[in-house]
Amino acid sequence: MDAAIRQARPEDYDAIVAIMDEWWGRPVQHALPRLFLDLFHRTSLIADGATGPDGFLVGILSPSDPARAYIHFAGVAPAARKIGLARTLYERFFELARADGRTMVGAVTSPLNTGSVAFHSALGFTVTGPVTDYDGTGGDKIVFSRDL
Repeated sequence: MDAAIRQARPEDYDAIVAIMDEWWGRPVQHALPRLFLDLFHRTSLIADGATGPDGFLVGILSPSDPARAYIHFAGVAPAARKIGLARTLYERFFELARADGRTMVGAVTSPLNTGSVAFHSALGFTVTGPVTDYDGTGGDKIVFSRDL
């Protein structure tokens, strides 16, 4: 997969949230506040398409743990799925994290998101959970971790 992937910019936020609910088929944009693109655009990625983003990854290099990186949100347009774009976005983020000396990447998802669990498993992530009340009462999550 040879996608045109670039570093995100704060102004990409509006284009991303405009398509998120449609891509997921349910309301999800609440899970990506603007502050992620305002503050972490240097470590986030955009795959530009003809009419907007074909994919994106919002990632963070932990300011508290110099070994860890975290993928907060990633998505691919339905028309751009099954061609390796999500894998490419993840691999680019892994490269970025390694270049900064990071040795582990993490992510979380809802236990209902079986597609995400399968994707992360295929990329070599360790899958833990569901972890009860991970995000507070009733906030169960599947936790992913992968050594770089």
